[in-house]
Amino acid sequence: MVLRIVRLGTPRAADEGLRIGTVRRPPRGVPKAEFATRDWYDVWYPNLAPSVETMKLAQQAQQSQDPAEWQAFVKRYRAEMSTHDNSHSLDLLAALSQRTNFSVGCYCADESHCHRSVLRTLLQEHGAEIEPVQART
Repeated sequence: MVLRIVRLGTPRAADEGLRIGTVRRPPRGVPKAEFATRDWYDVWYPNLAPSVETMKLAQQAQQSQDPAEWQAFVKRYRAEMSTHDNSHSLDLLAALSQRTNFSVGCYCADESHCHRSVLRTLLQEHGAEIEPVQART
């Protein structure tokens, strides 16, 4: 069993399982009935998305390419994910990764400058079985 960290909207792996969108907003211009068939996500779970304010930090860091700004984003996002409810969500996903294949993702093209890179680390810290980055195609 494995948890994949994916870019939403990309083709699914054959055994990927349920795809969970950890994004603040649904994809623009896509009817809700087509989210799954267009490989966006099966379930929308914005609880694990950065807040709007924190997402603005990430966007600033992406534009400036300033490592200090990126670290400010990471620190703030990790603080958001350490709340009681979000920590339980991470525990749940980590436990599920021991029993079934599924994926979580975001829209960003570059995982290294996306909240899903931090989410990957958080899930690993909570004991999730995660597909290694190099194994993905």
